[in-house]
Amino acid sequence: MKPYTKALLLLHICVFIWGFTAILGKYISYGALPLVYHRMFIAAAFYFMFPAFWKGLRQLNTLTIAKLLLIGLVVCGHWLSFYGSIKIGNNISVTLAALGTASLFSALINPIITRQKPLKHEIYLGVFIIVGVGLVCYAMFKSNSNYNATKIPLNALWVGILSAALAATFTALNKQFTHRVSAITLSGIEMFSGAVGMAFFLLFTSIEGVDSLFFNEIASKQDFIAVFVLAIVCTNLTFWLGTIALKDLSAFTANLTVNLEPIYGMLLGAAIFKEYKVLNVYFYAGAAIILASVIAKPIVNLYRAKRKQMAARKTQPLS
Repeated sequence: MKPYTKALLLLHICVFIWGFTAILGKYISYGALPLVYHRMFIAAAFYFMFPAFWKGLRQLNTLTIAKLLLIGLVVCGHWLSFYGSIKIGNNISVTLAALGTASLFSALINPIITRQKPLKHEIYLGVFIIVGVGLVCYAMFKSNSNYNATKIPLNALWVGILSAALAATFTALNKQFTHRVSAITLSGIEMFSGAVGMAFFLLFTSIEGVDSLFFNEIASKQDFIAVFVLAIVCTNLTFWLGTIALKDLSAFTANLTVNLEPIYGMLLGAAIFKEYKVLNVYFYAGAAIILASVIAKPIVNLYRAKRKQMAARKTQPLS
């Protein structure tokens, strides 16, 4: 299997699993702040159990570790705004619709980080994907018997857009380190950084103070199981696999593929919970646009590569 194909397969596995994160975020009964702290704390502790993490850590210089710690705070901000959007609006579809802007942000932010010119086709695909994700999420609205278009929580939408911008940022930043730092070490450092950042934030903002750091919010068995699934499966496994995939994928391609998350989630809901109302004409139209955008990216890359080869041949002197 070619490296690019393998990377896409790994990323699709991650996206499929991420389809459960918004559901778990809404299912867990307590707020976004302790939820992000618990998720990153458990994830970091799990990474620390592997000797490969410590081996990779010893190979890094202080500057690289400091940069990864800062990226971990960006990841923390992404998840905080992601779950904050869900909690504010009490609506998964609003958050998923906002996250559809990540591809456009990636097309604009990645060139700044890599100091390259923005690619027009990535900007067009970023705008195109927003339409597709919007239609898919509109299908979720229409399937809800309590649907009312005038009651879309705008605050949740803006917080979700912030989450998308942060997701595009940390993906582009991580891309710079995937060939120099092992996936498990990179992931562990960033989870640790996010957990420490959230711990300090809770100390100064929570009424409970230090007590807020001792998992007091997990009062039920259901919350306990959900948080551990969120941390170990939806965070440790996917963040590690996603980092490996990023070695052979561009940051834009990664963010573009993640837009399949609401499709996977809605298909799972239809198959498991018999929620067939959501599979309406808006869903199929949006899914078609998203799939077309995801498929179009490698086709455009292949076309651009062939044009470069032809241009290079024309400039070669005849022997």
